[in-house]
Amino acid sequence: MLIVNGVKKRGQIERGHHKVEEACEMYCRAANMFKMAKNWSAAGNAFCKAARLHMQLQNKHDCATSFIDAGNAYKKSDPNVMVSALFLLLLQGRFTIAAKHHISIAEIFESELVDIEKAIAHYEQAADYYKGEESNSSANKCLLKVGAYCAQLEQYQKAIEIYEQVGANTMDNPLLKYSAKEYFFKASLCHFIIDELNAKIAVEKYEEMFPAFSDSRECKLLKKLLEAHEEQNSEAFTEAVKEFDSISRLDQWHTTLLLRIKKTIQGDEGDLK
Repeated sequence: MLIVNGVKKRGQIERGHHKVEEACEMYCRAANMFKMAKNWSAAGNAFCKAARLHMQLQNKHDCATSFIDAGNAYKKSDPNVMVSALFLLLLQGRFTIAAKHHISIAEIFESELVDIEKAIAHYEQAADYYKGEESNSSANKCLLKVGAYCAQLEQYQKAIEIYEQVGANTMDNPLLKYSAKEYFFKASLCHFIIDELNAKIAVEKYEEMFPAFSDSRECKLLKKLLEAHEEQNSEAFTEAVKEFDSISRLDQWHTTLLLRIKKTIQGDEGDLK
């Protein structure tokens, strides 16, 4: 009698397991159909249900994949749905994949939901995971995004630390060392906004750390700007920027910081024209 009951119970478990697997397949098919119809909310809901069933079946990989698919569907309205998937990926030691999805979430926050603080947090987390996997180049890319946003948000000290760190990491790399001058240039601009003397000391330090920086156009521009600022000469400041920009176009980030510096010159009108 015990054997019969045991077999019966095992058969019930197997049938239940099979029904859950069938439900997973049905939700996945439905989700893909919703994707074809561009009904992203319904697709996200279906993928989430499939993920929960995969979790019930202890299929960690399939569960994570379904949560990621749900996140991609939901991303225009609710990127946080991907957090469950990231947690499972981390449990499996898949830090590089988790880092990539943190970047995806960061990109959603910066471009669609316009929440820069949350974007920064996800870029920082991605950088940490890449560092753990010794993917330094990928980590640096994430850190540079953080540095750029920190400077825009006037978190200059944090931006300086990042640019100095990435600059030091790249200046000894034969393939990347020419990028170091740009990172030291950005760090110097952040120093400049804080204090003119800070910037002078920083430029000297970067020249000593990385002798090639001395001959760069970026370093020469900084010295002209420092001289113009010390003399409170707004016209000389603008002329130096124009001369540099005529050869190497300055992007919006550089222009914003240069304007902030120029506004500290007495009597300045606050533009670079």
